[in-house]
Amino acid sequence: MSLGSGQPAERCVARSRFRFAYISVIRPNPWDRVFPPTDSVCSLAYIAKQPRVWPARHPLESPQRSGLNGKGSTVQGIGQERGGAIARALWLLAAAAAAGGAWAGERPLWEAGAGVAALRLPDYRGSDQSRSYLYPIPYLRYRGEVLKVDDRRGLAALLLLQRGRAEIDVSLNASQPAPSDRNEARQGMPDLDPTLELGPVLKLRLWEDRGRSRELSLQLPVRPAFAIDFPRARYIGVVFNPVLDYFLRDTGPGGGWRLGLQAGPVFSDGRYNRYYYQVDPAFATAARPAYDVGGGYGGTQFTLSLSKRFHAIWIGGFVRAYALQGAVFEDSPLVRRRSAVLAGVGIAYVFAESATRVESGD
Repeated sequence: MSLGSGQPAERCVARSRFRFAYISVIRPNPWDRVFPPTDSVCSLAYIAKQPRVWPARHPLESPQRSGLNGKGSTVQGIGQERGGAIARALWLLAAAAAAGGAWAGERPLWEAGAGVAALRLPDYRGSDQSRSYLYPIPYLRYRGEVLKVDDRRGLAALLLLQRGRAEIDVSLNASQPAPSDRNEARQGMPDLDPTLELGPVLKLRLWEDRGRSRELSLQLPVRPAFAIDFPRARYIGVVFNPVLDYFLRDTGPGGGWRLGLQAGPVFSDGRYNRYYYQVDPAFATAARPAYDVGGGYGGTQFTLSLSKRFHAIWIGGFVRAYALQGAVFEDSPLVRRRSAVLAGVGIAYVFAESATRVESGD
């Protein structure tokens, strides 16, 4: 039998004192990069010096019984007591855990891929109109000694400096354009260009478990914001968004899922708030009076993110809720809704990676 690769499939039979356990395995083939290979279990039987393994011509065919009766059935390093079968299973599980940990510790120096993301977003925070978007997305990972773009925080985690419990990374945020002729509250006003926020973030690790699978941190990002009217970029202010972040590296069904929970307030200066919420006298109407605003508190955000790598396939998604009660611009006539939920999901294919492997904890 073959599975497309031209290589035969084999069965391995692990000898037990009381019964035979059949483990179906497939030799590696090119599709292993997309779908998990299944031959590691049988290989581990040799690595961990498990019961002898014989090829079987048929899953119902037993190996020779010459060594199965009495004291002839033994496992190297394990006694011949009645609990030998349980001990063998424990040995196999321990070997699998050790092999999995070793594999998880090594990653390519760099990886590159591309995919697509589907988003449902309001025109701006406070708008009562939302739209769906479909955008191409990159998938980039780099695991150098100084610069890192890794899986610990997703697509926008560029590690610049790490000292003990403190890290300095790059924080990134962006927003979509909002044409005023498609938004009832902004009819007749200038369009909102897409924005890019980019700046440093100080991360203070408050707690981490021994296995480094769970972490609580305080993140303090400061991001200058720019409105993009290609090829020009116009500075529109600065945003400060401190958050508490709880991150799990290996969770969910089957393990391997990365879950992030964030919560924190948003502060922005007057220039930034005026870009979104100011109404100049030239654009005032009976239903939309002139309005000016300064800097200060801009509401609170709550974010849940989830992602996982399935060999060459990455999937991820997020849900974010915000509340604008108490924000300095809450009384703007452009604020039609004081709370909302936005979400997105993405998938990417990793098509290139470095042959160099490095130790990595991501």
